[in-house]
Amino acid sequence: MLKPKVAVIGCGNVGMRYAHSLMIGGAARSIVIVDVDVERAEGEVLDLSSGMPYIVSPIEVSSGTYADIAGSDLVVITAGRKQSPGQTRMALAKDNVDLFRRIVPEIVKHAPDAVLLVVSNPVDVLSYAAYKFSGRPSGKVIGSGTVLDSGRLRWLLSCHCGVDARNIHAYMLGEHGDSEFPVWSRAMIGGILLDEYCPVCGKCDRGDLLEKISEEVRTFAYKVIERKGETSYGIGLALVRITQAVLHDQNSVLPVGCLVADYYGINDVYMSLPAVVNRSGLRQILRPRLNDVEIGLLKKSAAEIRNVLDECGL
Repeated sequence: MLKPKVAVIGCGNVGMRYAHSLMIGGAARSIVIVDVDVERAEGEVLDLSSGMPYIVSPIEVSSGTYADIAGSDLVVITAGRKQSPGQTRMALAKDNVDLFRRIVPEIVKHAPDAVLLVVSNPVDVLSYAAYKFSGRPSGKVIGSGTVLDSGRLRWLLSCHCGVDARNIHAYMLGEHGDSEFPVWSRAMIGGILLDEYCPVCGKCDRGDLLEKISEEVRTFAYKVIERKGETSYGIGLALVRITQAVLHDQNSVLPVGCLVADYYGINDVYMSLPAVVNRSGLRQILRPRLNDVEIGLLKKSAAEIRNVLDECGL
């Protein structure tokens, strides 16, 4: 068996964009794809395999059943029902929680040592569900959280400021959803706090611009879905970044979904905070000092997630 090995549960658009990006990037040596639509999974593997002569390093891609995920270092869950016309977000959450009740025990049965990375939406609710249904330590269950949202924030700032996005450190925290918020008080460009950088830059009315960028990040997915029906490329690449941190034991700081306990009075919800991610999963959850406005936004976000959890019986 080639290692490291990654299992992808669900071969929809997100699962396959991720598998494709992972194959090109070369972070894994083996990828196995599991889906209830067996023929679709087989077809996706055949399609991916056609490009094998042109990738950086050899990789084994296959489809199979839960039994075939044995020995996986990382299991990435993208399976989930999509929101139907007229269906409420709450109804969708309940449907996907019921789905997780069935698939998570199967994952743990066949890949008991793997780190679980939850991507399906609503990701904060389902990350908590995976943690509960798996019986595993919370550090072994990661939500994709706001890694994608934070990437959008950094990109929008880079476009405005004319600075490489890789030199911008800024996070969207809280829920992966409408109540997420940017932590402007901790944002930095080239090691300089944004509060100090903006007066030197002098390119804009800072208050108006930051509010505009905040709103653009929160509504980004809606704009993409309106135009093409789904979002998948960005999250595929964001998932590869998390995968690299796990498989290569990088100790990378990423804003992933994690179990929050005793942070500004918040307990027992999964939501995004900066965390050190490595081979073991979550090594450490960081707790940045927030200002009063940001604390209020974080508590509001946590309350919204907890309400959905309660409605789902979690």
